[in-house]
Amino acid sequence: MGVGRSYSVALLGLNGYIVEVEADIGQTLPNFVILGLPDASLNEAKERIRSAAQNSGIPLSRRKITANLIPASLPKRGSGFDLAITMAVLRAAGDIRSTEGAVFISELGLDGRLRPVRGILPAVMAAVQAGHHEIVVAQANVAEAELVPGAIVRGYKTLARLAFDFGADPQDLALDYDPADGVVMDGDTEATVVPDLCDVSGQGEARRALEVAAAGAHHVLLCGPPGAGKTMLAERLPGLLPDLGDQESMEVTAIHSLAAVHVDSVQLLRRPPFENPHHSATAAAIIGGGSGLPRPGAASRAHRGVLFLDEAPEYERRVLDALRQPLESGELVIHRSAGTAAYPARFQLVLAANPCPCGKATGKGVNCTCTPVMRRRYFGRISGPLLDRVDIQLQVERVSLADFGQSGAEEDTATVAGRVYAARSRQRERLGSFGMESNSQVPGRVLRGELRLPSATTKILDTSLERGILTARGYDRVLRLAWTLADLGHRERPGSDDIGQALGLRQAVAAA
Repeated sequence: MGVGRSYSVALLGLNGYIVEVEADIGQTLPNFVILGLPDASLNEAKERIRSAAQNSGIPLSRRKITANLIPASLPKRGSGFDLAITMAVLRAAGDIRSTEGAVFISELGLDGRLRPVRGILPAVMAAVQAGHHEIVVAQANVAEAELVPGAIVRGYKTLARLAFDFGADPQDLALDYDPADGVVMDGDTEATVVPDLCDVSGQGEARRALEVAAAGAHHVLLCGPPGAGKTMLAERLPGLLPDLGDQESMEVTAIHSLAAVHVDSVQLLRRPPFENPHHSATAAAIIGGGSGLPRPGAASRAHRGVLFLDEAPEYERRVLDALRQPLESGELVIHRSAGTAAYPARFQLVLAANPCPCGKATGKGVNCTCTPVMRRRYFGRISGPLLDRVDIQLQVERVSLADFGQSGAEEDTATVAGRVYAARSRQRERLGSFGMESNSQVPGRVLRGELRLPSATTKILDTSLERGILTARGYDRVLRLAWTLADLGHRERPGSDDIGQALGLRQAVAAA
């Protein structure tokens, strides 16, 4: 008996690494050892593999089996290595022919069924990039694996059928057993109802701010009394955003594949995602983390989409401040003892807040029961450095009776989305040479370099910076807003009016 080999993929964040699985059958007492930094779920594979092989008609050797996962220094976690270890052991025993460089990614059931696993898309992408194009997965993961260009995907329901295709003796195999997996591969999916902007009554200024935010991928803070429509506005922002491109779709789908609860339901995502975590969410839930290797949080799941934090002052301050780094870099790097994971997190942040704990400190605020100290403390939970990174800060007032009574008078999502798409097209044409797609990505060196505006145009901005009303970061963000306003107005460059409007959209929201 020789050494059997097969291949699988270990994921660290969204980065995948090819793992070579070696199996050796010794001459000592029965035992099953897995080497190479396996976690608890991977160590449990020994019993799954034995039962699956026995029930498939190809029982494992009763001698000592040693499985080594190379590189040994790379942490391995999860049940996706079950199939690769099984194939290496069967090859070492001479029960199947050479696996010939195929990559095996699947969990095994005790009955020999191949079960789907998370993270198939990034794992297959890593395998193809490493030169391994033949991929073997569970039947339920085939549709997701086939999204990767260049992948030759083979899906199986049972270990017996897979072993037969790799040269096992059919007389020994339990080929008659074909468990119903209950998976619908290409069935119709229930259509998702997209909220329409025409459902929002009145709020002309807020609707305009939402259009500007969508056109330039800007962050937004909506402050106003309960019932003013802040949540309705935020929920309609994803509908204004353009469809994701091919590369963007693969990025977003890979993250959702890794974080999916139902591992057999991941499809290629063409629409920007929308994440709306509850205000009781922890830092690990928002940023990512957990025991062992960190998993993606809501910020990464909102990549290329919208992260909406309703009742923002109710979140823990450290949770909100943890968003400051991804707002600047578009990436989250999470360090844990088991390893480091990097997840993309280029999202649009939408914050919604009441003006005070009771929510009635609007207008004259005569019905407000909060003291000035309570108001300052409440809104002070959103730190100044975080607010400085929010481009649009808008006070949303109550809807008047006249506006509330209008029906069908407001523009729908499709009309506004058309203008947003045209503005985004102008940005891609102007910024393509810099490797950027939207105004929100333009750094200060470009704004004050190739895209520098005349001093007469930026006079009001210069004055605000001199008086300390704006920080240097705020100065650049107002310029980005001005370019977005110019794009929406089909103007080549922003004028003084655009600068003034941008500065107005960025006005600080007071607590009282």
